[in-house]
Amino acid sequence: MGAFRNGGSNYASPSMEDRRLWKHVHDNVHGNIYLDPLSLKFIDTEQFQRLRDLKQLGFTNMVYPGAVHSRFEHSLGVYWLAGNAVERLKAHQGLELDIDHSDIQTVKLAGLLHDVGHGPFSHLFEREFLPQVIPGCKWSHEEMSLNLIDYMVDEHNIDIDSGRLKKVKEMIVASENAPVKTSKEKLFLYDIVANGRNGIDVDKFDYIVRDSRACGLGCNFQFERLLDTMQVIDNEICYRAKEYLTVHKLFNTRADLHRTVYTHAKVKAVEMMFVDALVKADSYLCVSSFIDDPSQYWKLDDSILKTIETDDADELKESRDLIRRIRRRDLYQFCNEFTVPKDKLHHFKYVTPQDIICSQKSGGVTLREEDIAVSNVKIDFTRGTNNPLERHCKNSLFTSTSLSTFLLWINKMKLILFLQDYNSKNKFTISKDQISHLLPEYNQDFLVRVYSKKPELVEVVSEAFENFQLKMYGMKAQVHGTPERKRCRVVL
Repeated sequence: MGAFRNGGSNYASPSMEDRRLWKHVHDNVHGNIYLDPLSLKFIDTEQFQRLRDLKQLGFTNMVYPGAVHSRFEHSLGVYWLAGNAVERLKAHQGLELDIDHSDIQTVKLAGLLHDVGHGPFSHLFEREFLPQVIPGCKWSHEEMSLNLIDYMVDEHNIDIDSGRLKKVKEMIVASENAPVKTSKEKLFLYDIVANGRNGIDVDKFDYIVRDSRACGLGCNFQFERLLDTMQVIDNEICYRAKEYLTVHKLFNTRADLHRTVYTHAKVKAVEMMFVDALVKADSYLCVSSFIDDPSQYWKLDDSILKTIETDDADELKESRDLIRRIRRRDLYQFCNEFTVPKDKLHHFKYVTPQDIICSQKSGGVTLREEDIAVSNVKIDFTRGTNNPLERHCKNSLFTSTSLSTFLLWINKMKLILFLQDYNSKNKFTISKDQISHLLPEYNQDFLVRVYSKKPELVEVVSEAFENFQLKMYGMKAQVHGTPERKRCRVVL
């Protein structure tokens, strides 16, 4: 599975003296994990324990029954890998980089707390629900993580240096807002948990292996190869040139998980039904108002589904009926899908139910917007149409316009045969054509999926969707037709 087992040279293992003060837990991916006293002060709070009640993959367990792991164990895994990463850098370049105990503790805390602000059912809360009830909402779970961390420190009187706390929060949002760059700042530390420069971080290392295992899928991405060979050059974490394909597997495996697991057609059907239920329930439960106050927000978790399902209030009837449909597997019916043609991607606009309705031929049943659900799914390697392994800047080696720069290095593991390069510190980028001609020419897919909310309308919706494709592209872009058993379904 590519999971790192702590044995042999385990850089992040505490000393025998420290272990008396550290808590030991056993993780099914990483093996033994040791939790230091400061981290335990955050873990042993109701705000962090709430992560036990947030499924890592939302409704994915409706298709992959084993995918019931939570944000809690993922956060412990990222904590452990973050510690591994910085400890290994210290072991190899400690004197050169001036890595101290405070740096190690800060990176580990960032890994531990990076997901504490997540809402119910993973990303569904912020990406699907909030935009419908609060148009133009810019709220993010990363920002809520920062607010919750401050709340936890104040609420539980956690003794932590203000400077360290500030860095922890900066590392959590590093992928969105890079910290102020100075020649003295240890910028490489911000690449470890949430890497906004090239997307290679321990957050992905953990969830790719953990999610693959939970879903019963194979995973040939081995992150320990990258942990073993990374080195800091000019304040940036770089990797051996020979690990190009290992890094490519990271992004390729992530994209594959998105296509086959995270955005599975049935999973999306359940998600859209729950979002509809939550939107209808919001005026009564006021769920969206919780995002303004961390003292209330931490009380939100996946149990919101059970609340809707079991509350007898008349105001929740429509929502309750949708939840019961989910329970009974009476889902929105998948009609068909197509991949947006490559030459149309740059000008692609999200398809809406209204687009499908406008493509319906006259006669028969007249479709309404509430009869149709559309899912627009983007899958890429984290950099849109660009290859994250190649450089996309014109002038300087590392600027604000070159966040996707991927730098590699030649280290002494490779230099056993080339002693003259033993102390090489040269950084360079690699074109995929120098590695293999089998790698993809394009790095992004856009899928458009259409669902009928009523089983008896599958045929009508499917025909309207086909007409939409003919109008937009002059052809049916879908690969297959809608099965006859769905088209002919009649509800008595």
